Amino acid sequence: MKSFASYLRVFVLVAIAVAGTEYLMETEPGQWAVLEYPFAGVFIGIVLIFAIAVEASIASLRNVLYQSLSDEGKERYHASEQAKVSKLEEKWDSLMQSMTKSKEIEEEHEIILDHDYDGIKELDNRLPPWWLYSFYATIIFGVIYLVRFHVVGDYTQAEEYEREVAMAQEEIEAYLATAEDIINVDNVSFLEDSSDLKKGEKIYTANCVACHRADGGGGIGPNLTDEYWILGGGIKNVFKTISEGGRPGKGMVAWKSDLSAKEMQQVASYVLTLQENDPADGKAPEGDVWEEEE
Repeated sequence: MKSFASYLRVFVLVAIAVAGTEYLMETEPGQWAVLEYPFAGVFIGIVLIFAIAVEASIASLRNVLYQSLSDEGKERYHASEQAKVSKLEEKWDSLMQSMTKSKEIEEEHEIILDHDYDGIKELDNRLPPWWLYSFYATIIFGVIYLVRFHVVGDYTQAEEYEREVAMAQEEIEAYLATAEDIINVDNVSFLEDSSDLKKGEKIYTANCVACHRADGGGGIGPNLTDEYWILGGGIKNVFKTISEGGRPGKGMVAWKSDLSAKEMQQVASYVLTLQENDPADGKAPEGDVWEEEE
């Protein structure tokens, strides 16, 4: 496995395997299947090893066949390989000639101009076709742009800007609706979905009932069913209290290291639903009556 073609075949085979894996496996936007699913990376590794093994086997077989040739056969083989290289170089030179239309040094006398500045002469080279085609493409683009925006009046730059901003805002809102790690006290909102409240109840049962009781009536911690709040009610204040903890020295601990932002939002929403309860032996009110500001 020493030729460029061998390396190229291995690269193409692995690239096809990666592309197929990414196409067939479902991943979140922006995520790579080979990184999200370990077995996908193992599959790509197996393909790579298989491709290298095949190329190495072919190279070994060719070497064995080459060694079995007579001296005359080896000379014919080398001549054949040299002819392939020469033909490839010829095709490359032909392609470059067609793209540049340049003259060989031996033919430059045909395009020398009469200009002569201190012995420095000028050649009348043709413009490269690739440059001309690019220039013609810009002319066509300019005509289409002129007709579309200055004759027909498709839309203005201001309208395009407003549309792009609106699309970006929709994408941001969609991202914020699913992103769990960027929820904070400034953008947190009450979750009304029953599945979120069920998850909040589960978190509350596992972590909060020891101090607030299952019905929210209060024990070591304050009563969560009345309208009195020590650090303020509402989803933002409750979320902040859960995240940062209560009063220094005598309040509950901060839960931001143990719960994700989404989990704190869920349990905060569930805590607010406890105000619908009416425990028989609820703890006496603490703090002040809290009302939502308009």
